Amino acid sequence: MKDNARSAAVRLLLRTFGDGGYSNLMLDKTLAASELSVEEKRLCTTLYYGVTERYLTLLHALRTLSGRPPEKLDPEVRFILLLGLYQMKYCAGIPARAAVNETVNLCGMFRKKSAAGFVNAVLRRFQREGMEIPVPEDPLLAQEVRWSVPAALIEKITQEQGADFAETFFENSLLPPPTVIRLNPLKATAEDIAALHPVQSSLLPEAFVTDVTNIAGTAEFRKGFFHVQDTASQLCCAILDPQPGETVLDVCAAPGGKSFTLAERMQDQGTLFACDLHAHRVKLIEEGAVRLGIHCIRAAVQDASVRSDALPQADRVLCDVPCSGLGVLRRKPEIRYKPLDSFARLPEVQYRILENASGYLKSGGTLVYSTCTVSKDENEAVVQRFLQAHPEFHPVPLKEFGFPDGWATFSSAFGNCDGFFAARMRKE
Repeated sequence: MKDNARSAAVRLLLRTFGDGGYSNLMLDKTLAASELSVEEKRLCTTLYYGVTERYLTLLHALRTLSGRPPEKLDPEVRFILLLGLYQMKYCAGIPARAAVNETVNLCGMFRKKSAAGFVNAVLRRFQREGMEIPVPEDPLLAQEVRWSVPAALIEKITQEQGADFAETFFENSLLPPPTVIRLNPLKATAEDIAALHPVQSSLLPEAFVTDVTNIAGTAEFRKGFFHVQDTASQLCCAILDPQPGETVLDVCAAPGGKSFTLAERMQDQGTLFACDLHAHRVKLIEEGAVRLGIHCIRAAVQDASVRSDALPQADRVLCDVPCSGLGVLRRKPEIRYKPLDSFARLPEVQYRILENASGYLKSGGTLVYSTCTVSKDENEAVVQRFLQAHPEFHPVPLKEFGFPDGWATFSSAFGNCDGFFAARMRKE
């Protein structure tokens, strides 16, 4: 039996919570290989991301409705039920009766016909009880259910960033992320992208928010008038502030968004070395540079933690390191469920990359360390360790962005950005 939008979503959920992996990559691969219509692909995307995003909330509802631990259910039955609950609670355009019937039908598609009666009973009870999800009395567990974020992660961010930050950050993690593009001034003006209904960011003149969904399918994209890049990532490039004619190094560059912005800020004059560990990701940088009409980028395969004599001394170095990704929960909701101890090795890796990258910088040059996380272990702690070990570097305040220190944590409360950290240092 061929998949429909709902069965495809269940299969994706089984993989996401079974094998792991990034939701956006798995979804893109699944939809590209499917025979679903455009409308079904859209529904599949909504249901898959929705259940992933609200997993703990829905799991709590299922636990109270079924009278048995959800973990004891067959995985297929568990995710079929979660999909049904999500449609009934959060999909206003799907009538509850239709959601129940379609969900029960999934039992047959997954060879779980014996569970159809149980699935029907749980969903009918949810409907009878007004489709309300009970909230635990314990304040921390109530937040876990409200935001669908593990209590351990809530405690960590609250302790490190404060209760107000945590509440705003986790509330916004449940909202649709904006599609932000960076105008390519080498090829276009704002008038050239007018058909995309762009709304200019208040933070950066080249950043625009658009409501176009299939942004990569537009003529403007094919012509190289812009590339997709969140505002926080663009801010990181503005903090480095490369100038025309300089030599710039981006040590962890793929898929290339920051390299493209840096090159455009350099007016395509000078040389920008864009490096990444994997050859297929370096190819993405090369292809993107061709589409955008950028010639100053030199893309190369290079381990950022290992010194290379092939790379020159640079005027500016961007060190955007691999991280936990906790700043982009609204784009990759599955990250919130990863155990905190799975991130424990990252600060050491990040420090090695930062220390190695600093060796490429000329005296008087500028070094920016950045991540897409809001974890202080991966951010301030790494920078402070580096500054203590390297007295020739000192932080440069980010006053132009309203931050008095040499580093800043951006979040959805700051111009609706993704969660992001950037530190600027100068070498004496």
